Amino acid sequence: MITVSDVTKSFGTRVLFENVNVKFTPGNKYGLTGPNGAGKSTFLKILTGEIEATNRGKVSRPKKVGVMQQDQFAFDHEKIIDTVIMGNAPLWNAMKERDALYAAGDFSDEVMERLGDIETLVADDNGYMAEIEAAEILRGIGLPDERHNDLMGTLPTDFKFRVLLAQALYGGPEALLLDEPTNHMDLDGIHWLEQFLSEYSGTMIVISHDRHFLNAVCTHIADIDYETVIIYPGGYDDMVEHKMNSRTKIEQENRDKAKKIAQLQEFVSRFAAGQRSSQVQSRKKEMDRLAPTELKRSNIQRPYIRFDQNKPPSRDALIVKNLTKSFGDHVVIKDFTFEVQRGEKVVIIGPNGIGKTTLVRSLIKELPVDSGSITWGHGMTQGYYAQDFAEQITKGVSAIDYLMAFETGEGYEVIRGLMGRMLFSGDDALKITDTLSGGEMARLMLARLMISKDPVLVFDEPTNHLDLESVNALGEGLSMFEGAVFVVTHDQDLASAVATRVLSFTPTGIIDFHGDWEEFVAAYPFDERDHHGRKS
Repeated sequence: MITVSDVTKSFGTRVLFENVNVKFTPGNKYGLTGPNGAGKSTFLKILTGEIEATNRGKVSRPKKVGVMQQDQFAFDHEKIIDTVIMGNAPLWNAMKERDALYAAGDFSDEVMERLGDIETLVADDNGYMAEIEAAEILRGIGLPDERHNDLMGTLPTDFKFRVLLAQALYGGPEALLLDEPTNHMDLDGIHWLEQFLSEYSGTMIVISHDRHFLNAVCTHIADIDYETVIIYPGGYDDMVEHKMNSRTKIEQENRDKAKKIAQLQEFVSRFAAGQRSSQVQSRKKEMDRLAPTELKRSNIQRPYIRFDQNKPPSRDALIVKNLTKSFGDHVVIKDFTFEVQRGEKVVIIGPNGIGKTTLVRSLIKELPVDSGSITWGHGMTQGYYAQDFAEQITKGVSAIDYLMAFETGEGYEVIRGLMGRMLFSGDDALKITDTLSGGEMARLMLARLMISKDPVLVFDEPTNHLDLESVNALGEGLSMFEGAVFVVTHDQDLASAVATRVLSFTPTGIIDFHGDWEEFVAAYPFDERDHHGRKS
C-alpha cells in the first residue's frame, strides 16, 4: 500500500495540490490523470521519493517499488538481462562489487571479510537466482533466450521499453509506478501491455494520455484537480461521468441554497426591526447553515479545435501509383498504389520503424521516392503536423507573432481569439516559443493548421504531447473536417473517432482497408495477430 498524508506541492505562488490524503491499495490499478501541467509527473516523483513535497507531508511506501525508467538510451551498452537485474539496485551493486573483487585477485583477510558480507547480501536477496528470474520475465515480455545477452542498443524502441518495464518488475515489487509507458509502443505493443499489466497483483499507478489504455487497465482513477487528488472507481470514462455528475449535483444544490437564502434574507430585511426578533434570528441561523459548498476552480481546460478549408475544385485528393521507397538495400514501400477522395480520413498504423512516417513524408514530397508517381488534386495543399514539430516552430519569437506570420487577412484580434480557444489566454499568447512546453507547442501547431485552412491535413503521431482533453478535442475536430485527412497514430480512441479508412503496415505489405476503425479491428483482431500486425 502507498499512503499519502497531508502532501502539498507548489512552485512559487502556484499550488499544484494541497494537503492531499489518499491511499493506493494492493490489487488495484490507478490511472493518474489531469491536464498538462497539473502535476502528474511531479506527484509520481513524490511517491517514489525522487522529489520532496513543499510541506512536511508524509508518503509511506512498500520496501520494493518498481519505477519504469524513461530514458530508452541509458542502457544501450548493457546486456539486456543485466538491465533487468539493475531493477534491484542494491543487489546489482553488490554483485558488481563481488565480481570486481574476485577479478582483482587480492584475497587478503580484509577482502575476504568483505566478500563474505557481500555473499550474505546476495543470498538474502535471492541473488543466486537473479539471472533465472530475469530470464523468466524477459520471456514474458516476448524476448527469447537467445537475445538475453545481446546489448540493449540492438533492440527496437518498443522492445527497449518492454525491457525497462521488466526492470521495474524485477524482484517482485509490491508497487509499480509507470509514467507514460505507451508513448513509444505501437498498437500491438499497447495491446500486449494491457494484457501483461492485467496480471500484476500489486499496487499500480500509471500516467497515460491514452484513454483506451486507461479504460482497459485501470480499476480506479486518481484525478488531480481542484488542487487535490480525488480517487474515483472504474476507468477513465467512469471518472469523467462521476466527476461531471458530482459537480453538477453540487452546483444544483448551491443554486437551491441560494434561492432559499434569498427568501430568508427577504424575511430578515422586512422584520429585522419589528416584533419577530426570534423568528429573524432563527432565519439567520438557517442562512448560515445553508452556506453554499465552496467549489474550487477546475484545472481542466479543453481546447476548441475546428479545421476549415479553402475548398478546392478537385474531387480527387491524391492518386499514388506504384510507389516504391527504399533506404539502401532496405525496401520500405514497394509498388504501392492507392487513391484518396476529398473527405476521406485515412488512419495509418503499424509497428514502429516499418515505414509509416516514410510514407507520409513521401506523400508531401519531403522525401524523394525511388519510383512511382504521387499526384495531388488541383488545389489540394497539405497542412503537415510532423512527429518532431519543434523544428517547424520559429525560435525567439512570441507565440502570437509566430502565428501572425501565417494569417491571411484575419487580423490580430481574430488570431488572438483563436489562441484563446487553444488555451493561450492573456499573457500566455506572449510567451516566447523557446519557453513553451511540449503540450503548448503542440497546441500552437494545431492553431497554425487551423489558420492555414488546407484541404488536406497530414498528422504524424499528433497525440504524443497532448493531454486527454486535447486528444478528444482533436478527434472531434478531425471527424468534422470536410477535407482529406492522413493520421499516423497508435491511439485507438483517435483512430476510432477519425478513420473512414485504415492503412495497416505489415512486414508482408500494406493492407488498404476501406472501413472505419471498429470494422478494421473486427476484420483483424489483435488476438489473432502477431506483434507485427499479421493475422496468425
